[in-house]
Amino acid sequence: MEPSRPSDHYDQAPPESESAAGIAQPRLGIRGWVRFAWRQLTSMRTALVLLLLLAIAAIPGSLVPQRSADPNGVVQYERDNPEAFAVLDALQAFDTYTSVWFSAIYLLLFLSLIGCIIPRTRHHWKAMRSAPPATPARLGRLVGYRERTDAQGTVEESLEHARTILRRQRYRVERYGNSLSAERGYLRETGNLVFHAALVGVLATVGFAGGFGYNGQKVIIEDQTFTNQLTSYDSFSPGRFFDDAWLDPFSVRLDSFDAEYGLDQTTGIVQPLDFTAAVTVVEGSEPVERQIKVNEPIDIAGTTAYLLGNGFAPWITVFNAEGAAVFSQPVPFLPQDSNLSSLGVVKVPDGLDDQMGMIGFFYPSAVQLASGALSSVYPEPDQPVLTLNAFVGDLGLDDGVPRNAYALNTDDLTQITGGETGDDSIILGLGQSAELPGGRGSVEFTSLPRFVSLDVHHDPTQEGVLISSLLVLAGLLTSLFVPRRRLWVVASAEGEGVRLQYAGLARGEDPNLERSIAEFAEAHAAAGRAATTTTADTPARV
Repeated sequence: MEPSRPSDHYDQAPPESESAAGIAQPRLGIRGWVRFAWRQLTSMRTALVLLLLLAIAAIPGSLVPQRSADPNGVVQYERDNPEAFAVLDALQAFDTYTSVWFSAIYLLLFLSLIGCIIPRTRHHWKAMRSAPPATPARLGRLVGYRERTDAQGTVEESLEHARTILRRQRYRVERYGNSLSAERGYLRETGNLVFHAALVGVLATVGFAGGFGYNGQKVIIEDQTFTNQLTSYDSFSPGRFFDDAWLDPFSVRLDSFDAEYGLDQTTGIVQPLDFTAAVTVVEGSEPVERQIKVNEPIDIAGTTAYLLGNGFAPWITVFNAEGAAVFSQPVPFLPQDSNLSSLGVVKVPDGLDDQMGMIGFFYPSAVQLASGALSSVYPEPDQPVLTLNAFVGDLGLDDGVPRNAYALNTDDLTQITGGETGDDSIILGLGQSAELPGGRGSVEFTSLPRFVSLDVHHDPTQEGVLISSLLVLAGLLTSLFVPRRRLWVVASAEGEGVRLQYAGLARGEDPNLERSIAEFAEAHAAAGRAATTTTADTPARV
């Protein structure tokens, strides 16, 4: 027969009253739930999960163009993928780094790290000010235990020698009776706290100081000057705290642009080798000549100017029927391939009977294909040719609505050259001119300056992020390579000598602990022998 089990045995049926009522759980209340949620948020496990989520949340920012960095890319994406754009825009994928979900993860990680750091810092401060723990009763159970007998010294001498060696090795030492308790490695936790505090510094710098920065793009044509003011930029993306009154006064003039190309003999493809933009920068009173290369930006008044692209800006002059010039300026044509076949738009709002728009193609080194179409075979202007298709009608420039300077909406315009108009497209070599249909006047390909596209970037987070990153690295290395260990020495009289016991304990992994205890024991024994020899060699005073 099975012996009876106690009433509280785990498989014993509960009393009927307890079974009917269920297990009574303590009520946390609002304050208890808040404390529970805060402890979960400020745990290191939650911080690691949030850090991983932040890295995952940043992925859309590299997969689709961002409005803050590439507004034209967003417009082009909308044209190419209208259905996907509607979904992604609703999810704020084109504003990833300012989206609600990214900001929520960012702020939660910020709070989690701060909540981890503050109590650990308080505890670390108290631990550094407290004495090392008392000597354990049984050293034989600890790591690296060893003992020896010193037949010459005394308990006091042995402990004093041990104290000297331990302090030389940067241990904090406390005596408990006939034993010494030593501890070192607090710098490990200090490094850990510095690592987390510096990580908070990176987040705070990027999240707060980044709001005072800006990013702007500008196309500059040869012999033209760009001034650093808001209306001069082609596109401008300010931070959330930015004020245009903070723009530093400077100007940049493009003096010349040189491109170097090489021909791949195996593929026949032209490869760019070097791009150099010679500019004159005026910052203050004295102009300074400088050069900008693709991977060599220049610093101007706290901003950085990068060379993004380059191309040609054919100077186009339009004359009315009376021969007066109604339009005369260089027009940037955007490259469409590696040989700089380029597309451009000319808009003539005044001076003619009707507003006129022209869509043009520019070929730096034009050749005619078998189909009759033109193509460029080299990116340098060996044989430049400009073709234009003209349209007349309302260009929409008087509606008060901003228009894209590099696009022409032809839906409400009438085409007068090219296509099915009966008049051929206008084809011009450098310096040539052609008549416009209907006696409207003429158009001339006057000259061929070049242009460059600059990205002007002001980032006030660089210094803060650099300092925080260096502190992150220093804290991480310190926490990895500084061991946290405790060491004890017990001295007890044994006959005419002293029995010495050594042992240690590591806080975390410390594979060198046993070797360190052995080396300390040897150094302690050598110190005792040296003291005995010194005493023996000292002559007695008479």
